[in-house]
Amino acid sequence: MTNNKTIYQVDAFANVAFQGNPAGVMLVDGSLSDEWMQNMALEMNLSETAFVIPKEDSFDIRYFTPTTEIPLCGHATLASAHIIYQLGLKDENETIHFKAKGGNLTITKEEDFIVMTFPKYPLTKTKIPKNFKSSVGFQPVEIYSSSNNWIVAVAKNQNEIEQSNPNFEALKTNGLGHLMVSSEGKESNIDFVVRCFAPASGINEDPVTGSAYCALTPLWSQKLQKTEMFSLQVSERGGEVKTSLKNNKVEIKGKAITVFEAKLKL
Repeated sequence: MTNNKTIYQVDAFANVAFQGNPAGVMLVDGSLSDEWMQNMALEMNLSETAFVIPKEDSFDIRYFTPTTEIPLCGHATLASAHIIYQLGLKDENETIHFKAKGGNLTITKEEDFIVMTFPKYPLTKTKIPKNFKSSVGFQPVEIYSSSNNWIVAVAKNQNEIEQSNPNFEALKTNGLGHLMVSSEGKESNIDFVVRCFAPASGINEDPVTGSAYCALTPLWSQKLQKTEMFSLQVSERGGEVKTSLKNNKVEIKGKAITVFEAKLKL
């Protein structure tokens, strides 16, 4: 399965095609250079492409945006697990262990959902930058810094999240190049909503961001006094995420669908 010639495109955090967040997935043998993987990610031009290297009892996994390698990506992990189960490399009752630069990840299957266990990110409350409103479009209630350079801004309501219109060049200049904006949901069945902007990694807006829940889950768990929550990412494509806080880890549930596989001519 690791002939370095087949690439899959998977819509993650979706149960029908053309929704959720598309990711590229390649099963490779470890012989590919960083430069080749970066070029392949640029060719795919998706927010992330994952390169999965099977080991004896686990899988190494690396994630590339069109411009850089990142340590952790939720939707590309979900897409990769979906392909591993789809190809029969693991039975649906077996656990998948991924080793990423951002941590060791445990994946299981629960009926139609893929369940990912991710690390919990620490949050540190910080001062609201003076230029935030002019860069993003609203004045946050509070703001936090978190792992992997993420900034988390909490808005008064969902309308402010939906109406945000960031100046992406300004975000990069103002130290907001990895920004999550979030608020409580306005519908009773939605605990919180989020949008994610990462122009510093070549992604102006990510459709659905699994790794964001490493920070958002403990934040909203504390605010709402709940350990299990339902979230909506209100990007143009949109995506639904079930998330929970368990044993000091973040559990993220989602579905995925394969859109196509392609054979490389290289």
